[in-house]
Amino acid sequence: MASILKNKIVIIDYNSGNIKSLGNMLSFLGCDYVLSSKKEEILNAKKLLFPGQGQFAQAMDNLKKTDLIDTIKESIDKGVDFLGICLGLQILFEKSEEAPGVEGLGILKGEVKKFQKGKTPQIGWNKIQTTKNNSYLEDDYFYFVNSYYVVPDDEKIISSTCNYEIEFCSSIQKNNLSAVQFHPEKSSDAGIKFFKKWLEL
Repeated sequence: MASILKNKIVIIDYNSGNIKSLGNMLSFLGCDYVLSSKKEEILNAKKLLFPGQGQFAQAMDNLKKTDLIDTIKESIDKGVDFLGICLGLQILFEKSEEAPGVEGLGILKGEVKKFQKGKTPQIGWNKIQTTKNNSYLEDDYFYFVNSYYVVPDDEKIISSTCNYEIEFCSSIQKNNLSAVQFHPEKSSDAGIKFFKKWLEL
């Protein structure tokens, strides 16, 4: 069973997230994937995808209800390639201004802040600028829908930045852990290129 699962990409099912668009993208690329909340499948996955859409507190509450918090942490510690998308980036951190008093996963040190200028949420295409801490991203336009952005304590994990009234972190990369604020699954050709490169890591 486990040997078969290791050939799988697992989309973590925690009763939230933009699963349909992500599944469509993976199917378009001919990827074999499963949508699962089963601990065994998550721990034995070849790659893990955490789709994010919604509210910080709700996402954390759903993770608690599905009892997946420790499983996700264990999987990342084991070295499984992990990709968080949008809210899937934000919950990796310790806390968010969106949900005062609610703890995030705390896998990364830092917090999530709300844009103080400009219309929120930011909706539409914006260009990212990659940093030296990046092994697969390219400077390109991606699709964003976000009112909040992450502020890592360690700036060295930032793999790209973007500008929306202020310069903000649009993605992070640390060992086997990657996460992006934008939606590559909704980013047309740039998103296709993004997933192809991530899948090759």
